Amino acid sequence: MFKKTALKREARHQMREISRNNKIVIKKFEAEKKRKDIQPEEYATTMKNPDNILEIDNLHTYFYTDIGIAKSVNGVTLEIPQGKTVALVGESGCGKSVTSLSIMKLVTAPVGQITEGEIRYNRPSGPINIVKAPISLMQTIRGNEISMIFQEPMTSLNPVFRIGAQIDEAILLHRPDIKKADVKAQTIKMLELVGIARAEGIYKCFPHELSGGMRQRVMIAMSLCCNPRLIIADEPTTALDVTIQAQVLDLLRELKSKIDASILLITHDLGVVAEMADFVVVMYAGKIVEQGTAEEVFLSPKHPYTIGLIKSKPVVNQNVDRLYSIPGSVPNSINLPNHCFFKDRCDRVSAACHGDIPELKQLSSYHKVACHLYDNAKEVADE
Repeated sequence: MFKKTALKREARHQMREISRNNKIVIKKFEAEKKRKDIQPEEYATTMKNPDNILEIDNLHTYFYTDIGIAKSVNGVTLEIPQGKTVALVGESGCGKSVTSLSIMKLVTAPVGQITEGEIRYNRPSGPINIVKAPISLMQTIRGNEISMIFQEPMTSLNPVFRIGAQIDEAILLHRPDIKKADVKAQTIKMLELVGIARAEGIYKCFPHELSGGMRQRVMIAMSLCCNPRLIIADEPTTALDVTIQAQVLDLLRELKSKIDASILLITHDLGVVAEMADFVVVMYAGKIVEQGTAEEVFLSPKHPYTIGLIKSKPVVNQNVDRLYSIPGSVPNSINLPNHCFFKDRCDRVSAACHGDIPELKQLSSYHKVACHLYDNAKEVADE
């Protein structure tokens, strides 16, 4: 009994110590965010490739909890070319949505903080580093230049306001060039654009009066009402039936070509990825483990995790007793190992896997993989 009491006392002491340290770190980050004298020179930057609309470089987003620091995004680097669709895939909890929220600077503060890295956005007026940009500037970019389709349409729409009023508000906030008298007409035009036939009637409806597919279309209309240059679609077809999924994907493709936008598609549905994406980025435990063109990743996957994801997808005309699933589970983001995060679930473990965490290695112009199996990347590229 005395031993249990001593252990509990020690645990409480450790939690207080962690909480005290977290407060010191959080105070520093929050003070930096609230600065009023941020000059444009501080967040101005240069794109590595001018053809990219967004470049994420060594991004770290942590959550400071009472039991430790959850490293949800732990050194992510990826690019989104202008006019292309990039799919970010991986299991639930791997850091996909936190990456998208980091781009929008919507990570839940003060617990969640972007601690390191750059997010370079290629604005028409000149590239900026979103990580260092002031909140006032981000308020003009969100919804206007970078827009997000959130995962759950019912929780994203306000249940006490009519559909029309919610889209009207987004237009009035970001489009000062449109007169108040013309806002309703613009909203109805957007509802028609996303394939809603009875737009006038839907304009007056409340969210609960619509089906899941209709609400998803409303969210797409709201995100596109200001003609954004980058659309972040976080699981845009979750919980929708197959027919509505196909309609939503067709709609996104059509709208992308109409307004020449880029799309960051966040999903775990590899069927959606194969249909939509130009480039695929595979994420595991807060890190990128493989990336390349859709053809490279699907036809020639290199990382054992990517191979496992593709094997777990059902195949038409193939009878199996049980679908394949990757053994084990994702490591705890608070207590990450100091070796390859996938080692304990991998069926191709070698001696090198017990050493350092593997870095991304270039296999071709676009294809990269973070695995010790390809430490000699030159030979792989030449094969």
